[in-house]
Amino acid sequence: MGYKGRQKKIAVINDMSGFGRCSIAVSLPVISKLKVQCCPLPTAIFSNHTGYEHYFFDDYTAKMPEYIKNWKLLGLEFSGIYSGFLGSEEQIGIVERFIREFSTEQTLVIIDPVMGDHGKAYATYTPQLCDSMKRLVQYADILTPNLTEACILTDTSYKEKWQKKEIREMVAKLRKMGPSRVVITGIVQGGYIANYVCDESGCDHFLRTIRVGTQRCGTGDLFASIIAADAVNGVDFAVSVKKASNFVKKCIEKSIELEIPVTDGVAFEEILDTLK
Repeated sequence: MGYKGRQKKIAVINDMSGFGRCSIAVSLPVISKLKVQCCPLPTAIFSNHTGYEHYFFDDYTAKMPEYIKNWKLLGLEFSGIYSGFLGSEEQIGIVERFIREFSTEQTLVIIDPVMGDHGKAYATYTPQLCDSMKRLVQYADILTPNLTEACILTDTSYKEKWQKKEIREMVAKLRKMGPSRVVITGIVQGGYIANYVCDESGCDHFLRTIRVGTQRCGTGDLFASIIAADAVNGVDFAVSVKKASNFVKKCIEKSIELEIPVTDGVAFEEILDTLK
């Protein structure tokens, strides 16, 4: 038995947080709004994300192979595979096998290498785990690192100010690792936030939006979910990046208006109906 059908499906590999608007809790409604079926593959279950004072956590690593096995028995096929935060070398290995088993010539692999921010890797990301992520990147068609993650993946020293030439050189290194499309997010340029976009033809753009508010949990998940859904829907990469950037900005503005705490992420529900 095989479930094919005409509706596109994306397997989303990430953790599930019950509160705080991040990871699968963001991807599921956003990808669904863009008329793609979102099929979550949880890596862990959280009551709320780790930015809060306390939280419940259930590591799902040991359960993932059996979960995947039953998808295989159903004969599932995916238009896209989107991988987010991965907490261990074992999980990265599981995702590698998943990509090899479920990818077809038509499947797009989107990897958001959630490894760090503000110039530093997250505490869980050891040098060995960073090396494993570099290995996973070879499977990506689309890669969406922030500036810190791009530096880690290319062994580039992080700094606050960058010339366009330096960003281009870093993206060239990333593309040599496997992905044909790369967007480096969150490049601060004065009162603007820029994303550097390079598509499969090598055509590149710096796309800027006015910087508003402060960084909030889940904005990266929101951005990458739009990129993933648009990719399987055939939307031009630069157009998709611009759309995702503008939507994230509007979500931050709405969250400020509603006085949503920063830890609670962005109130994307308020304007989800505008996303097309």
